[in-house]
Amino acid sequence: MRTIIQRVKSAQVVINGAEMRTIGAGLLILLGVKDTDDVKICEKLAAKCAGLRIFDDENGNLNISAEDKGYDVMIVSNFTLYGDTKKGKRPSFIAAAKPPLSIDAYNKFIEEMKKTNVKNVVTGEFGADMQITLINDGPVTIFIDTDDWKKE
Repeated sequence: MRTIIQRVKSAQVVINGAEMRTIGAGLLILLGVKDTDDVKICEKLAAKCAGLRIFDDENGNLNISAEDKGYDVMIVSNFTLYGDTKKGKRPSFIAAAKPPLSIDAYNKFIEEMKKTNVKNVVTGEFGADMQITLINDGPVTIFIDTDDWKKE
């Protein structure tokens, strides 16, 4: 799985041009699922994201997590994180998981994030047309690819 984690002052997602969901300070997480992923990694990935020390402590050092602060988390599915740009100018999304794996992994990640000590978990809607607005704080943006964990 791949995630883009953005430290935000606030974020909102508009789903299918109508429903709006919002968070205050916390994390916006874009989640991509690969066709070879196993949903078992969701527990570790959610704990890693919630526990990332990417918020400032009293000395201005990145030393505090969203869990420590009791901040919000917004999770949005994003298959384009597996866009392959090696050939040509049109990305290939062959490696992105298809349903049911993609849906199951997305839902499992949400479930595991709700078990952490973040304040509130807000989500997009899998497969919907979504527009995201955010105020990126810092900016602080972290990329995680769980395939890198297998290399260790």
